[in-house]
Amino acid sequence: MSFLGIDLGTSGLRALLVDGDGRPVGATERHYPVHHPHSGWSEQDPADWIAALEGAVADLRDRHPEFAALRGIGVAGHMHGATLLDAADRVIRPCILWNDTRSHAEAARLDATPGFRDLSGNIVFPGFTAPKLEWLRAHEPENHARTARVLLPAAFLNLYLTGDHVSDMSDAAGTSWLDTGARGWSDMLLKAGHMRRDQMPRLVEGSAPAGPLRAGLAQAWGLSRPVVVAGGAGDNAAAACGIGAMREGQGFVSLGTSGVLVAARDGYHPAPATALHTFCHAVPDTWYQMGVMLSATDSLNWLARITGTRPAELTGGLGDTLQQPGAVRFLPYLSGERTPHNDAAIRGAFTGLGSETTRDDLTRAVLEGVAFGLRDSHEALKATGARLERMMAIGGGARSRYWLRVIATTLDVTLALPADGEFGAALGAARLGMAAAGAGRAEDIMTAPDVVEEIAPDAALRGRFDAAYEAFRAAYPAIRGVQ
Repeated sequence: MSFLGIDLGTSGLRALLVDGDGRPVGATERHYPVHHPHSGWSEQDPADWIAALEGAVADLRDRHPEFAALRGIGVAGHMHGATLLDAADRVIRPCILWNDTRSHAEAARLDATPGFRDLSGNIVFPGFTAPKLEWLRAHEPENHARTARVLLPAAFLNLYLTGDHVSDMSDAAGTSWLDTGARGWSDMLLKAGHMRRDQMPRLVEGSAPAGPLRAGLAQAWGLSRPVVVAGGAGDNAAAACGIGAMREGQGFVSLGTSGVLVAARDGYHPAPATALHTFCHAVPDTWYQMGVMLSATDSLNWLARITGTRPAELTGGLGDTLQQPGAVRFLPYLSGERTPHNDAAIRGAFTGLGSETTRDDLTRAVLEGVAFGLRDSHEALKATGARLERMMAIGGGARSRYWLRVIATTLDVTLALPADGEFGAALGAARLGMAAAGAGRAEDIMTAPDVVEEIAPDAALRGRFDAAYEAFRAAYPAIRGVQ
Protein backbone atom coordinates (compact mmCIF):
# COMPACT_ATOMS: atom_id res chain seq x y z
CA MET A 1 0.00 0.00 0.00
CA SER A 2 1.01 3.65 -0.39
CA PHE A 3 -0.05 7.06 0.91
CA LEU A 4 -0.01 10.55 -0.58
CA GLY A 5 0.92 13.75 1.24
CA ILE A 6 0.04 17.08 -0.40
CA ASP A 7 1.64 20.31 0.78
CA LEU A 8 -0.28 23.23 -0.73
CA GLY A 9 2.21 26.08 -0.36
CA THR A 10 1.92 29.75 -1.24
CA SER A 11 4.14 29.46 -4.31
CA GLY A 12 3.64 25.84 -5.23
CA LEU A 13 2.28 22.39 -4.44
CA ARG A 14 4.50 19.51 -3.34
CA ALA A 15 3.23 15.93 -3.49
CA LEU A 16 5.01 13.10 -1.67
CA LEU A 17 4.26 9.40 -2.10
CA VAL A 18 5.28 7.10 0.77
CA ASP A 19 5.08 3.34 1.19
CA GLY A 20 3.25 1.39 3.89
CA ASP A 21 6.05 2.07 6.38
CA GLY A 22 6.02 5.81 5.69
CA ARG A 23 9.25 5.77 3.68
CA PRO A 24 9.39 8.19 0.72
CA VAL A 25 8.87 6.63 -2.70
CA GLY A 26 8.79 9.73 -4.88
CA ALA A 27 7.98 13.43 -4.86
CA THR A 28 7.11 16.14 -7.36
CA GLU A 29 6.25 19.85 -7.39
CA ARG A 30 4.09 22.24 -9.36
CA HIS A 31 4.23 26.03 -9.12
CA TYR A 32 1.66 28.79 -9.58
CA PRO A 33 1.59 32.58 -9.25
CA VAL A 34 0.47 34.93 -6.50
CA HIS A 35 -1.31 38.07 -7.67
CA HIS A 36 -0.97 41.51 -6.06
CA PRO A 37 -3.65 43.72 -7.67
CA HIS A 38 -3.03 46.49 -5.11
CA SER A 39 -0.39 47.29 -2.51
CA GLY A 40 -0.83 44.98 0.46
CA TRP A 41 -3.12 42.62 -1.46
CA SER A 42 -2.21 38.97 -2.06
CA GLU A 43 -4.53 36.65 -4.00
CA GLN A 44 -4.51 33.31 -5.77
CA ASP A 45 -6.79 31.48 -8.18
CA PRO A 46 -7.96 28.19 -6.59
CA ALA A 47 -8.16 26.67 -10.08
CA ASP A 48 -4.35 26.82 -10.11
CA TRP A 49 -4.27 24.56 -7.03
CA ILE A 50 -6.42 21.94 -8.76
CA ALA A 51 -4.28 22.05 -11.89
CA ALA A 52 -1.14 21.68 -9.75
CA LEU A 53 -2.63 18.73 -7.87
CA GLU A 54 -3.67 16.94 -11.05
CA GLY A 55 -0.26 17.55 -12.63
CA ALA A 56 1.54 16.24 -9.53
CA VAL A 57 -0.65 13.14 -9.38
CA ALA A 58 -0.02 12.45 -13.08
CA ASP A 59 3.73 12.68 -12.43
CA LEU A 60 3.64 10.25 -9.51
CA ARG A 61 1.25 7.84 -11.25
CA ASP A 62 3.43 7.70 -14.37
CA ARG A 63 6.75 7.34 -12.56
CA HIS A 64 5.89 5.15 -9.57
CA PRO A 65 3.82 1.97 -9.89
CA GLU A 66 3.31 2.10 -6.11
CA PHE A 67 0.73 4.85 -6.74
CA ALA A 68 -1.77 2.20 -7.86
CA ALA A 69 -1.80 0.86 -4.27
CA LEU A 70 -2.85 4.24 -2.79
CA ARG A 71 -4.90 3.89 0.41
CA GLY A 72 -4.78 7.30 2.07
CA ILE A 73 -4.31 11.01 1.31
CA GLY A 74 -3.57 13.96 3.57
CA VAL A 75 -3.55 17.64 2.63
CA ALA A 76 -1.58 20.39 4.36
CA GLY A 77 -2.15 23.96 3.31
CA HIS A 78 -1.12 27.55 3.86
CA MET A 79 -3.44 28.86 6.53
CA HIS A 80 -5.97 31.71 6.85
CA GLY A 81 -6.86 32.04 3.16
CA ALA A 82 -10.51 32.87 2.35
CA THR A 83 -11.83 30.74 -0.53
CA LEU A 84 -15.43 31.83 -1.15
CA LEU A 85 -17.98 29.51 -2.73
CA ASP A 86 -21.56 30.13 -3.88
CA ALA A 87 -24.46 27.72 -3.32
CA ALA A 88 -23.29 25.60 -6.29
CA ASP A 89 -19.70 25.41 -4.94
CA ARG A 90 -18.44 27.79 -7.62
CA VAL A 91 -15.51 30.01 -6.63
CA ILE A 92 -16.76 33.60 -6.31
CA ARG A 93 -13.47 35.50 -6.41
CA PRO A 94 -9.72 34.83 -6.01
CA CYS A 95 -8.68 33.48 -2.61
CA ILE A 96 -7.42 36.22 -0.25
CA LEU A 97 -4.18 34.82 1.18
CA TRP A 98 -2.57 34.77 4.63
CA ASN A 99 -0.12 37.57 3.78
CA ASP A 100 -2.82 39.97 2.57
CA THR A 101 -3.06 43.02 4.87
CA ARG A 102 -6.06 44.89 3.43
CA SER A 103 -8.27 44.00 6.42
CA HIS A 104 -6.13 45.65 9.10
CA ALA A 105 -8.93 47.97 10.26
CA GLU A 106 -11.44 45.11 10.44
CA ALA A 107 -8.93 42.98 12.34
CA ALA A 108 -8.41 45.73 14.92
CA ARG A 109 -12.17 46.09 15.39
CA LEU A 110 -12.70 42.37 15.90
CA ASP A 111 -9.68 42.14 18.19
CA ALA A 112 -11.19 44.87 20.40
CA THR A 113 -14.50 43.00 20.70
CA PRO A 114 -14.91 41.78 24.31
CA GLY A 115 -14.35 38.05 24.61
CA PHE A 116 -12.88 37.62 21.13
CA ARG A 117 -9.35 36.81 22.25
CA ASP A 118 -10.65 34.68 25.13
CA LEU A 119 -12.51 32.33 22.79
CA SER A 120 -10.17 32.30 19.80
CA GLY A 121 -7.03 32.20 21.95
CA ASN A 122 -5.27 34.64 19.64
CA ILE A 123 -4.91 38.23 18.56
CA VAL A 124 -6.96 38.83 15.43
CA PHE A 125 -4.24 39.48 12.89
CA PRO A 126 -5.08 41.10 9.53
CA GLY A 127 -3.99 37.89 7.80
CA PHE A 128 -6.58 35.76 9.62
CA THR A 129 -9.79 34.75 7.85
CA ALA A 130 -12.52 36.51 9.86
CA PRO A 131 -11.35 40.08 9.14
CA LYS A 132 -11.12 39.23 5.42
CA LEU A 133 -14.86 38.50 5.38
CA GLU A 134 -15.55 41.74 7.23
CA TRP A 135 -13.55 43.61 4.58
CA LEU A 136 -15.57 41.80 1.91
CA ARG A 137 -18.84 42.81 3.60
CA ALA A 138 -17.79 46.45 3.48
CA HIS A 139 -16.10 46.59 0.07
CA GLU A 140 -17.61 43.76 -1.99
CA PRO A 141 -21.12 43.38 -0.53
CA GLU A 142 -22.45 41.47 -3.54
CA ASN A 143 -19.74 38.83 -3.19
CA HIS A 144 -20.32 38.68 0.55
CA ALA A 145 -24.04 38.10 0.00
CA ARG A 146 -23.33 35.28 -2.50
CA THR A 147 -21.00 33.44 -0.11
CA ALA A 148 -22.54 30.11 0.87
CA ARG A 149 -19.30 28.57 2.19
CA VAL A 150 -15.88 29.81 3.26
CA LEU A 151 -13.13 27.22 2.89
CA LEU A 152 -9.46 27.43 3.75
CA PRO A 153 -7.10 26.37 0.94
CA ALA A 154 -6.56 22.85 2.33
CA ALA A 155 -10.32 22.43 2.83
CA PHE A 156 -10.88 23.47 -0.79
CA LEU A 157 -8.64 20.59 -1.90
CA ASN A 158 -10.54 18.32 0.51
CA LEU A 159 -13.74 19.35 -1.29
CA TYR A 160 -12.19 18.47 -4.64
CA LEU A 161 -11.03 15.11 -3.31
CA THR A 162 -14.14 14.06 -1.36
CA GLY A 163 -17.02 16.23 -2.57
CA ASP A 164 -17.61 17.35 1.04
CA HIS A 165 -17.00 20.65 2.86
CA VAL A 166 -14.64 19.50 5.61
CA SER A 167 -11.70 21.04 7.46
CA ASP A 168 -9.48 20.02 10.33
CA MET A 169 -9.09 21.72 13.72
CA SER A 170 -5.52 22.97 13.25
CA ASP A 171 -6.38 24.92 10.10
CA ALA A 172 -9.72 26.16 11.44
CA ALA A 173 -7.97 27.61 14.51
CA GLY A 174 -6.44 30.28 12.27
CA THR A 175 -9.78 31.71 11.18
CA SER A 176 -10.72 33.59 14.40
CA TRP A 177 -14.10 31.79 14.26
CA LEU A 178 -13.00 28.71 16.25
CA ASP A 179 -13.28 28.24 19.99
CA THR A 180 -9.74 26.88 20.05
CA GLY A 181 -9.96 25.40 23.54
CA ALA A 182 -13.25 23.60 22.85
CA ARG A 183 -12.19 22.66 19.29
CA GLY A 184 -15.44 23.78 17.66
CA TRP A 185 -17.02 26.72 15.85
CA SER A 186 -18.05 29.54 18.19
CA ASP A 187 -21.47 31.11 17.71
CA MET A 188 -20.26 34.28 19.41
CA LEU A 189 -17.21 34.66 17.15
CA LEU A 190 -19.23 33.91 14.03
CA LYS A 191 -21.93 36.41 14.97
CA ALA A 192 -19.34 39.12 15.67
CA GLY A 193 -17.95 38.52 12.18
CA HIS A 194 -21.41 38.46 10.55
CA MET A 195 -21.09 34.78 9.61
CA ARG A 196 -23.21 31.66 10.19
CA ARG A 197 -22.48 28.03 11.07
CA ASP A 198 -23.95 26.79 7.79
CA GLN A 199 -21.22 28.76 5.96
CA MET A 200 -18.52 26.79 7.78
CA PRO A 201 -17.16 23.36 6.79
CA ARG A 202 -17.68 20.28 8.92
CA LEU A 203 -14.81 19.82 11.39
CA VAL A 204 -12.77 16.67 11.98
CA GLU A 205 -9.44 15.98 13.63
CA GLY A 206 -6.53 16.07 11.20
CA SER A 207 -5.72 12.38 11.70
CA ALA A 208 -9.37 11.31 11.29
CA PRO A 209 -11.10 10.47 7.99
CA ALA A 210 -12.65 13.41 6.17
CA GLY A 211 -14.26 11.06 3.67
CA PRO A 212 -13.51 8.67 0.82
CA LEU A 213 -11.88 9.78 -2.42
CA ARG A 214 -14.60 10.55 -4.99
CA ALA A 215 -15.35 7.58 -7.20
CA GLY A 216 -14.91 9.58 -10.39
CA LEU A 217 -11.52 10.86 -9.28
CA ALA A 218 -10.37 7.41 -8.18
CA GLN A 219 -11.31 6.04 -11.60
CA ALA A 220 -9.53 8.87 -13.41
CA TRP A 221 -6.41 8.22 -11.33
CA GLY A 222 -6.48 4.49 -12.05
CA LEU A 223 -7.30 3.43 -8.50
CA SER A 224 -9.45 0.35 -7.93
CA ARG A 225 -9.57 0.16 -4.12
CA PRO A 226 -11.07 2.61 -1.58
CA VAL A 227 -8.90 5.58 -0.63
CA VAL A 228 -9.42 7.55 2.60
CA VAL A 229 -8.82 11.31 2.70
CA ALA A 230 -7.69 12.61 6.11
CA GLY A 231 -8.82 15.82 7.75
CA GLY A 232 -5.33 17.18 7.06
CA ALA A 233 -3.67 20.17 8.71
CA GLY A 234 -2.43 23.69 8.50
CA ASP A 235 1.12 23.84 7.19
CA ASN A 236 2.97 24.23 10.50
CA ALA A 237 0.90 21.55 12.26
CA ALA A 238 1.71 19.22 9.36
CA ALA A 239 5.39 20.14 9.61
CA ALA A 240 5.23 19.24 13.31
CA CYS A 241 3.78 15.85 12.33
CA GLY A 242 6.63 15.39 9.86
CA ILE A 243 9.31 16.31 12.40
CA GLY A 244 7.70 14.32 15.24
CA ALA A 245 6.81 17.33 17.42
CA MET A 246 3.61 15.97 18.90
CA ARG A 247 3.83 16.22 22.69
CA GLU A 248 4.88 18.59 25.46
CA GLY A 249 8.60 19.36 25.35
CA GLN A 250 8.89 18.71 21.60
CA GLY A 251 9.32 21.49 19.06
CA PHE A 252 11.34 22.92 16.24
CA VAL A 253 12.83 26.13 14.95
CA SER A 254 12.46 26.86 11.26
CA LEU A 255 14.91 29.26 9.66
CA GLY A 256 13.19 30.14 6.43
CA THR A 257 12.22 33.48 4.93
CA SER A 258 10.46 33.99 8.24
CA GLY A 259 11.58 32.47 11.53
CA VAL A 260 9.18 30.15 13.34
CA LEU A 261 9.45 28.60 16.79
CA VAL A 262 6.89 25.81 17.31
CA ALA A 263 6.15 23.98 20.57
CA ALA A 264 3.69 21.10 20.89
CA ARG A 265 1.46 21.38 23.98
CA ASP A 266 -0.47 18.69 25.84
CA GLY A 267 -2.92 21.32 27.09
CA TYR A 268 -4.42 24.60 26.01
CA HIS A 269 -2.34 27.59 27.17
CA PRO A 270 -3.30 30.69 25.16
CA ALA A 271 -1.31 33.88 25.58
CA PRO A 272 -2.66 36.29 22.97
CA ALA A 273 -1.09 39.38 24.53
CA THR A 274 2.35 37.96 23.62
CA ALA A 275 1.34 37.66 19.92
CA LEU A 276 2.01 33.92 20.13
CA HIS A 277 -0.30 31.85 17.94
CA THR A 278 -2.13 29.15 19.91
CA PHE A 279 -3.72 26.61 17.57
CA CYS A 280 -5.15 23.10 17.72
CA HIS A 281 -2.68 20.43 16.67
CA ALA A 282 -3.57 17.92 13.94
CA VAL A 283 -4.18 15.11 16.46
CA PRO A 284 -6.88 15.03 19.17
CA ASP A 285 -6.48 16.68 22.58
CA THR A 286 -3.24 18.40 21.59
CA TRP A 287 -2.42 22.00 20.76
CA TYR A 288 0.68 23.82 19.59
CA GLN A 289 2.02 27.32 20.03
CA MET A 290 4.05 29.25 17.56
CA GLY A 291 6.11 32.40 17.67
CA VAL A 292 6.73 34.06 14.33
CA MET A 293 9.31 36.63 13.24
CA LEU A 294 8.81 37.93 9.72
CA SER A 295 12.42 38.33 8.54
CA ALA A 296 14.85 35.50 9.35
CA THR A 297 16.85 34.30 6.32
CA ASP A 298 15.20 37.22 4.56
CA SER A 299 17.45 39.46 6.66
CA LEU A 300 20.58 37.61 5.58
CA ASN A 301 19.41 37.56 1.97
CA TRP A 302 18.89 41.33 2.15
CA LEU A 303 22.44 41.88 3.42
CA ALA A 304 23.81 39.60 0.70
CA ARG A 305 21.90 41.51 -1.95
CA ILE A 306 23.09 44.97 -0.95
CA THR A 307 26.69 43.80 -0.53
CA GLY A 308 26.73 41.92 -3.84
CA THR A 309 27.56 38.56 -2.26
CA ARG A 310 25.85 35.26 -1.51
CA PRO A 311 24.46 34.35 1.94
CA ALA A 312 26.81 31.35 2.20
CA GLU A 313 29.77 33.63 1.48
CA LEU A 314 28.70 35.98 4.26
CA THR A 315 28.33 33.26 6.88
CA GLY A 316 31.38 31.36 5.65
CA GLY A 317 33.58 34.36 6.48
CA LEU A 318 32.82 33.95 10.18
CA GLY A 319 34.51 30.56 10.53
CA ASP A 320 33.31 27.82 12.87
CA THR A 321 34.19 29.17 16.32
CA LEU A 322 31.44 31.14 18.06
CA GLN A 323 32.46 34.68 18.98
CA GLN A 324 31.01 36.88 21.67
CA PRO A 325 28.32 39.31 20.46
CA GLY A 326 29.72 42.24 18.51
CA ALA A 327 29.33 45.96 19.08
CA VAL A 328 27.06 46.32 16.06
CA ARG A 329 23.40 45.55 16.72
CA PHE A 330 20.77 44.67 14.10
CA LEU A 331 17.01 44.83 14.62
CA PRO A 332 15.49 42.43 12.06
CA TYR A 333 12.19 44.21 11.41
CA LEU A 334 12.52 44.63 7.65
CA SER A 335 8.83 43.78 7.15
CA GLY A 336 7.43 44.60 10.58
CA GLU A 337 7.12 42.00 13.32
CA ARG A 338 4.61 39.59 14.84
CA THR A 339 5.84 37.94 18.03
CA PRO A 340 5.95 39.66 20.46
CA HIS A 341 5.30 43.16 19.09
CA ASN A 342 2.42 42.70 16.60
CA ASP A 343 3.74 45.78 14.83
CA ALA A 344 3.34 45.94 11.06
CA ALA A 345 4.83 49.42 10.79
CA ILE A 346 8.14 48.92 12.59
CA ARG A 347 11.27 48.71 10.44
CA GLY A 348 14.80 47.45 11.03
CA ALA A 349 17.97 49.25 12.04
CA PHE A 350 21.72 48.88 12.54
CA THR A 351 23.23 50.54 15.60
CA GLY A 352 26.81 50.79 16.80
CA LEU A 353 28.31 51.34 13.35
CA GLY A 354 31.75 52.91 13.14
CA SER A 355 34.44 53.57 10.57
CA GLU A 356 36.06 50.32 11.66
CA THR A 357 32.91 48.23 10.99
CA THR A 358 33.48 45.39 8.52
CA ARG A 359 31.21 43.20 6.43
CA ASP A 360 31.80 40.37 8.88
CA ASP A 361 30.61 42.66 11.70
CA LEU A 362 27.39 43.33 9.81
CA THR A 363 26.91 39.63 9.13
CA ARG A 364 27.38 38.72 12.78
CA ALA A 365 24.94 41.44 13.76
CA VAL A 366 22.29 40.07 11.39
CA LEU A 367 22.70 36.50 12.65
CA GLU A 368 22.59 37.68 16.25
CA GLY A 369 19.59 39.95 15.63
CA VAL A 370 17.56 37.08 14.17
CA ALA A 371 18.57 34.88 17.11
CA PHE A 372 17.42 37.57 19.54
CA GLY A 373 14.13 37.84 17.65
CA LEU A 374 13.67 34.08 18.06
CA ARG A 375 14.45 34.44 21.75
CA ASP A 376 11.54 36.89 22.00
CA SER A 377 9.29 34.03 20.88
CA HIS A 378 11.06 31.58 23.18
CA GLU A 379 10.56 33.86 26.19
CA ALA A 380 6.87 34.19 25.31
CA LEU A 381 6.57 30.41 25.09
CA LYS A 382 8.29 29.92 28.44
CA ALA A 383 5.85 32.37 30.03
CA THR A 384 3.02 29.96 29.11
CA GLY A 385 4.82 27.04 30.80
CA ALA A 386 6.42 25.53 27.69
CA ARG A 387 9.85 24.04 28.27
CA LEU A 388 12.01 23.25 25.25
CA GLU A 389 15.47 21.97 26.13
CA ARG A 390 16.04 20.43 22.71
CA MET A 391 14.59 21.41 19.33
CA MET A 392 14.94 20.29 15.75
CA ALA A 393 16.43 22.94 13.45
CA ILE A 394 15.11 23.01 9.89
CA GLY A 395 15.00 25.43 6.96
CA GLY A 396 17.60 26.96 4.68
CA GLY A 397 19.30 28.96 7.44
CA ALA A 398 20.10 25.74 9.31
CA ARG A 399 22.90 25.09 6.82
CA SER A 400 25.02 27.66 8.69
CA ARG A 401 26.58 25.95 11.72
CA TYR A 402 27.77 29.32 13.01
CA TRP A 403 24.20 30.65 12.98
CA LEU A 404 22.96 27.54 14.79
CA ARG A 405 25.61 28.05 17.49
CA VAL A 406 24.42 31.63 17.93
CA ILE A 407 20.80 30.49 18.25
CA ALA A 408 21.55 27.57 20.57
CA THR A 409 23.52 29.83 22.91
CA THR A 410 20.98 32.66 22.76
CA LEU A 411 18.07 30.33 23.55
CA ASP A 412 20.09 28.04 25.86
CA VAL A 413 18.66 25.10 23.92
CA THR A 414 20.35 22.18 22.16
CA LEU A 415 19.56 22.12 18.44
CA ALA A 416 19.28 18.78 16.63
CA LEU A 417 19.86 18.54 12.89
CA PRO A 418 17.77 15.90 11.10
CA ALA A 419 19.30 13.57 8.55
CA ASP A 420 18.80 14.46 4.92
CA GLY A 421 15.43 13.41 3.58
CA GLU A 422 11.75 14.20 3.91
CA PHE A 423 10.55 15.65 7.20
CA GLY A 424 8.35 18.60 6.30
CA ALA A 425 4.68 19.35 5.78
CA ALA A 426 4.26 16.92 2.86
CA LEU A 427 5.52 14.04 5.01
CA GLY A 428 3.29 15.18 7.87
CA ALA A 429 0.31 15.20 5.52
CA ALA A 430 1.14 11.70 4.27
CA ARG A 431 1.36 10.53 7.89
CA LEU A 432 -2.08 11.98 8.58
CA GLY A 433 -3.34 10.02 5.57
CA MET A 434 -1.81 6.87 7.05
CA ALA A 435 -3.49 7.44 10.42
CA ALA A 436 -6.88 8.16 8.84
CA ALA A 437 -6.65 5.00 6.73
CA GLY A 438 -5.91 2.87 9.80
CA ALA A 439 -2.27 2.13 8.98
CA GLY A 440 -1.26 2.67 12.61
CA ARG A 441 -1.64 4.87 15.67
CA ALA A 442 -0.71 8.52 15.24
CA GLU A 443 1.88 8.33 18.01
CA ASP A 444 3.58 5.39 16.28
CA ILE A 445 3.49 6.96 12.82
CA MET A 446 4.60 10.52 13.63
CA THR A 447 8.11 9.87 14.90
CA ALA A 448 11.18 12.10 14.83
CA PRO A 449 13.74 11.70 12.01
CA ASP A 450 17.26 10.45 12.59
CA VAL A 451 19.62 13.10 13.93
CA VAL A 452 23.03 13.62 12.35
CA GLU A 453 24.37 16.32 14.67
CA GLU A 454 23.52 18.18 17.86
CA ILE A 455 24.68 21.72 18.65
CA ALA A 456 24.76 22.60 22.33
CA PRO A 457 24.82 26.11 23.85
CA ASP A 458 28.25 27.58 24.51
CA ALA A 459 28.25 27.88 28.31
CA ALA A 460 31.28 30.19 28.32
CA LEU A 461 29.48 32.80 26.20
CA ARG A 462 25.99 32.38 27.57
CA GLY A 463 26.23 35.44 29.87
CA ARG A 464 27.52 37.65 27.05
CA PHE A 465 24.60 36.68 24.83
CA ASP A 466 22.15 37.30 27.67
CA ALA A 467 23.49 40.84 28.05
CA ALA A 468 23.37 41.46 24.32
CA TYR A 469 19.76 40.25 24.22
CA GLU A 470 18.78 42.73 26.92
CA ALA A 471 20.38 45.52 24.90
CA PHE A 472 18.46 44.31 21.85
CA ARG A 473 15.18 44.46 23.75
CA ALA A 474 15.91 47.97 24.98
CA ALA A 475 16.42 49.21 21.43
CA TYR A 476 12.90 48.37 20.24
CA PRO A 477 11.05 51.27 21.92
CA ALA A 478 13.64 53.71 20.62
CA ILE A 479 13.32 52.76 16.94
CA ARG A 480 9.55 52.41 17.23
CA GLY A 481 9.40 56.02 18.31
CA VAL A 482 11.06 57.29 15.13
CA GLN A 483 8.80 55.50 12.62
